[in-house]
Amino acid sequence: MSHNTSAHPGDLASFGWDETLDQSFSEHRAAGLIPARVIGVDRGSCDVITADGPMRVGTSPTPADPLEAPCTGDWAAVRPGADPRLAVLLPRRSAIVRSSASRSSHGQVLAANVDTAAVVVPAVERPSPGRIERLLALAWESGAVPVVVATKVDQADDPERLIAELALLAPGAETIATSVVTGEGIDRLSGLLTGTVVLLGRSGAGKSTLANALLGTDRLATGAVREQDGKGRHTTVRRELIPLPGGGVLIDTPGLRGVGLFDADEGLERVFAEIEELTRDCRFADCGHDTEPGCAVQASISAGELSARRLDSYRKLQRENDWAASRADARLRAERDDRKKAITRHLRATYRFRGRK
Repeated sequence: MSHNTSAHPGDLASFGWDETLDQSFSEHRAAGLIPARVIGVDRGSCDVITADGPMRVGTSPTPADPLEAPCTGDWAAVRPGADPRLAVLLPRRSAIVRSSASRSSHGQVLAANVDTAAVVVPAVERPSPGRIERLLALAWESGAVPVVVATKVDQADDPERLIAELALLAPGAETIATSVVTGEGIDRLSGLLTGTVVLLGRSGAGKSTLANALLGTDRLATGAVREQDGKGRHTTVRRELIPLPGGGVLIDTPGLRGVGLFDADEGLERVFAEIEELTRDCRFADCGHDTEPGCAVQASISAGELSARRLDSYRKLQRENDWAASRADARLRAERDDRKKAITRHLRATYRFRGRK
């Protein structure tokens, strides 16, 4: 089978392949590899799209660091043939990373090379501010542009108030009210979602229903939401990458039960931009925003301009992020110590061998 390696392979262009990627691929092309984008991952193999269409390829054994494993959205160099293999992952332009579900010191990539991250919130229930702030921190940290999307607004008691609340939680991000039933906000949202788009939110938030509306087809399975707790079944069981009719591609992720922060300092600064701004006006550079004199943050709370809940959430997420960073530092120190011990054992064995001779 011949492989098209022109600057903009037709199928790959619709999946985000561009001139910059093509130029950076020349070394891999010279080695007989072909460009591909990962559209789904299973253990030991993954589905990719190439210039000649979809292909299933084998992958290397799971790396020690999950961040180095292939993920939906990755660009890769594939070695074609009777037993095609994923040879190299291309450098990621962006990546949405959370702490691993096992609470180990590693991070886990949810989606790679994302341009727009839509945080999906159902309008039929009271929003969870901490959860939204957490997802926004992940989105900002990734390098993607976040958009907050309220779904099911046709069922909301007071959609205007909800949108106002969401806007306060998401400084610097667009907030959009949508309804798949009435069509409200769908066209506006389609115009904002550019490049590679990922939908983030818990099960029952309406992600798959919203995705189908954006795709213009019932491509993704949807499930009813349980009345007793408002939660949906996990109808999306793995991440998929699908072209959007107006250009760009969509990654639909499974509902996220837990989202731990991982190295999200900049993301937190963007989510809590007003607190970061106030901090600059505190009398002391190391102000803890508690009982210190001249604290601009506490003054803002006293004036009713900043909520105490917002500051509590900021502190909680900062503590969690710092804990994850300390775990990662401890792991790196342990790995360095293990390497030193291995070198020492090797040297001792070498000296003993020479001594016997």
